[in-house]
Amino acid sequence: MKLLVIVDYQIDFVDGNLGFPKAQKLEEKIMKKVASYQERHDDIIFTLDTHQGDYLSTLEGQHLPIIHALSKTKGHELYGKLQNVLGRRIEKDTFGSLELVHHVQTHIYDSIELVGLVTNICVIANAILMKTACPNTPIVVDAACTASFDDDLHEKALDVMTGLQIEIRNRGN
Repeated sequence: MKLLVIVDYQIDFVDGNLGFPKAQKLEEKIMKKVASYQERHDDIIFTLDTHQGDYLSTLEGQHLPIIHALSKTKGHELYGKLQNVLGRRIEKDTFGSLELVHHVQTHIYDSIELVGLVTNICVIANAILMKTACPNTPIVVDAACTASFDDDLHEKALDVMTGLQIEIRNRGN
């Protein structure tokens, strides 16, 4: 069994408060990947960046003072067609998810693949956590299904993950 982790592909990161054009272009690519996982009856997990009304007073809010992904708001929801995809939803209040770590430590996967947003923030954080939690499980990031608001940081994040023995697929696509 394989696991697909779709990181923070939420309205606020695609075309909401923190949205950017490259994020919008990922939907169809991610949906094709979802279809292949569904056909094989593999697992799909969505992480959801989740903040509360006190976001601006948190350390993250002080460094990124743009309100986003507030719980129970439109911006917190999965973007587009992904709203209708069955899969576990894991809310997280920071970049990486310890609940996701717990899940992969209690389930055996042949591989764990990550896609979504943002490459140099939450994708890299969760990829490193997956590698740490499951050092002998192949961890894969599909670069064609990830994006950043900053192309240089996107590429640097892919380089760092490569150095940590996380397989990067479709780089440059």
